[in-house]
Amino acid sequence: MWLVFAILSAVFAALTSILAKVGISDVNSTLATAIRTVVVLAMSWGMVFLTKVQGGLSEISRRSWIFLILSGLATGASWLFYYRALQLGEVSKVAPIDKMSIVITLVLAFVFLHEQFTAKSLML
Repeated sequence: MWLVFAILSAVFAALTSILAKVGISDVNSTLATAIRTVVVLAMSWGMVFLTKVQGGLSEISRRSWIFLILSGLATGASWLFYYRALQLGEVSKVAPIDKMSIVITLVLAFVFLHEQFTAKSLML
């Protein structure tokens, strides 16, 4: 099932790039990122309440809170830089460079999470 979600993630990420490039044509990239973030925030909390998992907030450990906050900061920085790059460059050039994150993720997963780095992991 994870593969279906990963494929859907890739499809929506591709749509994000195209839609963002059109959307930021006359908008400051930082303002555009903030608008996008509000939409993502509303969607995320909507799903929390729709699936009735809001009770799990009190069960989150301090360690998880720290890493989720750090992940959020990394996401925010990524989005800000991505939107600025999209505003200045062509999506067909910015998106492939952004996808270098895949290689960086594989290396970081190997170094910090001790995940296997095999030919198979490169294919999936």
